[in-house]
Amino acid sequence: MRGRNLLFLVCLLVAVVPLQATTDTSEIRAQLSAHVRMLASAKMVGRGYVAGGSERAANYIASLYGKIGLRQPADAKNYRQPYNFPVNTFPGKMLLQLDGKTLVPGRDYLVDAASASYTGKGNTIRRADLGTVTDKTDWKRMAAMLTGDYVWLLDNADSFCKKMGIRLHGIAPMLPAGCFIIPEKGKQMWTVLRETNKSTVLYVQDSVFPANPASASVVVEAAFREDYKSENVIGIVPGAIADSFIVFSAHYDHLGMMGSETCFPGASDNASGMAMLLYLASYYATHPQRYTMVFIAFSGEEAGLLGSAHFVKHPLIPLGQIRFLINTDIMGDATDGVTVVNATEYKEEFALLNRINDQHQYLPVIKSRGKAANSDHYHFAEAGVPAIFLYSNGGKGFYHDIYDRAEEITFRNIPGVALLLTDFVTALQHETLH
Repeated sequence: MRGRNLLFLVCLLVAVVPLQATTDTSEIRAQLSAHVRMLASAKMVGRGYVAGGSERAANYIASLYGKIGLRQPADAKNYRQPYNFPVNTFPGKMLLQLDGKTLVPGRDYLVDAASASYTGKGNTIRRADLGTVTDKTDWKRMAAMLTGDYVWLLDNADSFCKKMGIRLHGIAPMLPAGCFIIPEKGKQMWTVLRETNKSTVLYVQDSVFPANPASASVVVEAAFREDYKSENVIGIVPGAIADSFIVFSAHYDHLGMMGSETCFPGASDNASGMAMLLYLASYYATHPQRYTMVFIAFSGEEAGLLGSAHFVKHPLIPLGQIRFLINTDIMGDATDGVTVVNATEYKEEFALLNRINDQHQYLPVIKSRGKAANSDHYHFAEAGVPAIFLYSNGGKGFYHDIYDRAEEITFRNIPGVALLLTDFVTALQHETLH
């Protein structure tokens, strides 16, 4: 009962706060925090492709757009731009036992995101030393031997990958049908994939791996969705100049669920960037500008920048009339300032950001980075739209893991990012670049 009351209070706070535009840093922090707590809550089940996670997030965003008073694009219904894509999901059971010891999904192991379903109870573990493979022909010979009702433990995978010129997770598509375990060192990061393999592959932390395991029980329930229905969520604040646009974008999707019990909350990536977009939407809804302000919440980013690619191919506003696009992704802790992707492509705008920051000391530093296809700005920039991507530098390094939770977000210096961006947009509209 206590948990339900807490969730109700969070919902109530989120419903009220975004309607109050503010430039007070403590109030900005409160708004950002409320949005992140909701978007990274258990209710959103990781904003992925299991249990309606991404749909719940889209509904939340569209509802806020309506309360704030944003207008819809002419060709959108309820602020939505629908589209479809294939995706591999894990909605059911996820089990790994080694010699009878149950490992914890997300903490002790990850399933390869393109894995097929697999069920095997008490199967014998056989070992295959990938370090003995000398070339592609030798690999074909070994791959043909990886058969039978066994769970195969693949030793020396790092050495194999180096010889073959692939990443560790590049082994999975090369394997035949069956179950395979690959020990992995260091931080593990999950992802989303749009294809399915013949194999079922589990990457197990070497720190929890038994020295010589004899048997394994594995259950992985996968579901490949050929035509997953998703949507971008777009709202507009009309300006005095109707055909000149400033666009703010962020992606609201994340990794979702790896099995029915393991959630990847995605607080930093990218509930925090989405929270920044929602704050800016509430601000400009009560501070109309010279240019028209557009707010685009993209889905499908984690599956390959799909939402932004779809929008660029089917734009709801003329791309040639976008004066500038600002994409925010990972906005949880700016202890060490922010980095601007495409700063080298838009030197005058980057210099303007720095002049504003020098004057007001919003952030300790603004770092420059070149072109990169690492967030939703990319397809716009490739289409000739002036676009930058801001991400913060700081925090505990939780990324694409189960630890990226709302309570880990500090928002240090993040209200300063919001103030920097509103000052920057004001200057852009008056073309004060020199």
